[in-house]
Parts: sequence; C-alpha cells; structure tokens
Amino acid sequence: MNTLVIDTSFGSTVGITGHEPICEQDSRTHVEKLQHDIAQVCAEAKIQPHDIERIVVGVGPAPFTGLRAGIVAAKAIAYATGAQLLGQDSLSGQATMMQAAYNGDPNLLNTAIFSNWNAPANAGTALQLTLSVNDARRKQLYYTLLANTNADTKDERILLDMNIDTPSNIAAKVSAAVATIQQRHPDQPIAVDVVGHGASKYEQIWSQQPWHGITLDHSLLDTGAWGVETFAALAGHDADADANPRPIEPLYLRRPDVSVPNPLKHVLNHEGAHRNEANA
Repeated sequence: MNTLVIDTSFGSTVGITGHEPICEQDSRTHVEKLQHDIAQVCAEAKIQPHDIERIVVGVGPAPFTGLRAGIVAAKAIAYATGAQLLGQDSLSGQATMMQAAYNGDPNLLNTAIFSNWNAPANAGTALQLTLSVNDARRKQLYYTLLANTNADTKDERILLDMNIDTPSNIAAKVSAAVATIQQRHPDQPIAVDVVGHGASKYEQIWSQQPWHGITLDHSLLDTGAWGVETFAALAGHDADADANPRPIEPLYLRRPDVSVPNPLKHVLNHEGAHRNEANA
C-alpha cells in the first residue's frame, strides 16, 4: 500500500513507506518546505499523488502552529485523492523504537542513530520503561511513560498519560510511578530511558534519578525508512482503522494563551454605553 507519512510535531518528516523520508529540523522554515518535500518523496518513490492510498499524519502532542500545518496538509491531500487518513501520536513510537533496540532488530540497528548501539548491562534483567518526550518550549516537555510497546501488536501499558510539564515535575511523577511498580515487584530492577526531542536539554535532571537509564535525543521518525514504516504500522494496526477510522484530533495539551477579556471598567461619572442607550 502506498502510504504517505506526514509529521510536523518537531520540524517535519515526510516520507512514503519503503523509502527514505525527508526531515526538516529547522522549525522556522519546515512549514514552507512541506509542499515541496511531499512532491519530492512522491517523485523519489515514483508515484503520483493519486497513487497514494493511505495518509498517516502525526497528531502531536506538539506546539500549535507547526502541528496544524501538517494536519491541514494531510487533510487536503486526503480530500483531493480519496486516500484514507489516519492519525498517530508522536510519543508512542519512541517506546516501540526502544523495544526494537533491546530486541536487537537488525533493521533498526542498521540505521545511523543506532549503528553504535550497545544495550545497558542490566538490559536483560531490568524492566525497561520509556519516558517519551517532545520539546514543548518554554522549559517544558510533552511526555508519556510507557512500557512493553510493540509495533506489531500495539500492546502497551500506559503508566503516565500524555501531558505537558516542566522536567523537574515530570521526574517527580516518574519517580512516583516507579515506586508504585517496585511496591508490587520489590526485587525487580527498573530502568527508565528518556527518549525524544528535547530529552538531552535536561540531562542534569534525569541523571540525578535512580531510575535513569539512557537519554536519547531522537524520535522514531529520525530512524529513516524503518521509522516511517513503523510509524505507519502503529497507526494502521487498530482493527477498526479501515472500517471506522478515528477523527483526526490534534494534541495540543497546552492551555491556550488567549482568554476572554474582562469587561471594560467604567470611567468616572460614566454609567456605560448600555445605560445611555436605555435612557435614550
């Protein structure tokens, strides 16, 4: 199936499954390049836009402007071509990626990011969790804590739901979640890998935590064609995806900066326009 993947949760990634994607890391220009990148990946895959059968678009969590650009583009192409449109969050994939790394997936280990991968010494005995993050700016991160995520079965245990917070508060919440697990399994060592864009900016905070495993400042889609294929597989695994695809809902998570303004204060000896109108 010719599947186009578009994700603008961090910069932008555009790719056709089975081919290398185009990744734009500059958040100031990635929106302007989106249309050109989509045309280029189609040309490299030797397909026309009407050959696209499915579009998988990243729904965040991510800042408003960049995320909206990718979703609008995906909806427009789906409308024009009749392709099926599916959404996929940008955090779950990191847990899938780490699961594959620990399982020694050769396709992943052959990518540039994991070419020098050496699993931690406790990888065979520790319960490996993934704190998946994405840079939310303003000294905050989008995050979720996941365990046992698999691309084939989408079998996952969500230990902390997707949210947004400061790194220090996130670390405290992860510590509480780890403590709960250790109460049930006191002899089970636990390691939490912090993975995603923005992770390394707060390495000092993570390294102080007893549960900290490794820090990797990359996402699933940074792994090239393997990442595009896996991202699309996560979105398409839902048994109802073909019959009843879910509506595409962007995950902004952050409260809007704008609010309804307070009523204007009355000027001294002025009863307000509505009073004057009533007395007219």
